[in-house]
Amino acid sequence: MRRGILELKLFFRQRDAVVFTFALPTVLLLLLGSIFDDEMRNTGVTGSQMFTASMLAAGIASTTFVNLGIGIAMDRDDGTIKRLLGIPMPRIHYFLGKLILVLVVTLAEVVIMLTAGVLLFDVDLPNDVSKWATFAWVFLLGVTGCSLLGVAASSLPRTARSAPAVMNLPYLVLCFISGVFVIPAKNLPEWLVDIGAVFPLKWMAQGFRSVFMPDSLLDHEITGSWEHGRVALVLAAWCIGGLVLCLATFRWRSRQAG
Repeated sequence: MRRGILELKLFFRQRDAVVFTFALPTVLLLLLGSIFDDEMRNTGVTGSQMFTASMLAAGIASTTFVNLGIGIAMDRDDGTIKRLLGIPMPRIHYFLGKLILVLVVTLAEVVIMLTAGVLLFDVDLPNDVSKWATFAWVFLLGVTGCSLLGVAASSLPRTARSAPAVMNLPYLVLCFISGVFVIPAKNLPEWLVDIGAVFPLKWMAQGFRSVFMPDSLLDHEITGSWEHGRVALVLAAWCIGGLVLCLATFRWRSRQAG
C-alpha cells in the first residue's frame, strides 16, 4: 500500500502526464461522438452513445497497457528499478504498487468518460444490478489482463525515449480492428475482425456495450449476441497469458546495462 501511494504521488506530480492520460480517451470520445451522432438504424441508439461504451475499453487499455509499459520502461532507463533492487523490499511490491496506481487512475478515467457520455450524448446508466455486476467483472479482468500485457511489453522499447512510439502503435491499431473506432464492428473486413478477436480490447469493448447499450443493438454485433461467456473466457485467458509473458520476458535492467 505504501508503494502504491508513492506511485500515485509520483504520477499526480507530473501534470503533463496526468492531463494527457485523462484527456486522450476523453477527447477522442468527444471528437468521434460529435462526428458520428446519427441514430443507428432500428436501434434507438446514436453512434455517439455506442462510442461512449466502446471508448471505455480504449481508455482502460490506454491507462494500463500504454501508460504502464511506458512508465516501467522509464523506471528501468533512469535507474529507478536498479535502486529499488538495492533496498530490502520484495520485488513483487513494485508491481503491486503499479497495480494500485492503474486501478485508481483507471477508475477515475471511467468516471470522467461516463460523465461526458451522460451529459453530452444522453447515455443512460443501467439501473439493473446484473448489468453493473457485468461491468465489474469486465472491468477487473480487462484491467488485470491489459496491465500484465503492459508490464510484459515494457521490455520491448530499447530506451525510454522510444517507449511511447513502441506502446502507442499497437494500441491505436487494436482500437481500429477491435471495433472501437469503427462502428458497427461488422463493417470491418473479416480478416481484421479475426485478428482483433485474439486480443482483449475487442472483448472489453463488447462487454461494456452489453452493459450500457440496449439489446436492440445486437443486430450490429458480429455474432448477434453479447457472448458474455466468451468475453469472460478470453479476458481470463489473457490474464493468465499476460502473467506467463511477464515471467518470461520482463527485464529488470535496461539492454544497455546488459
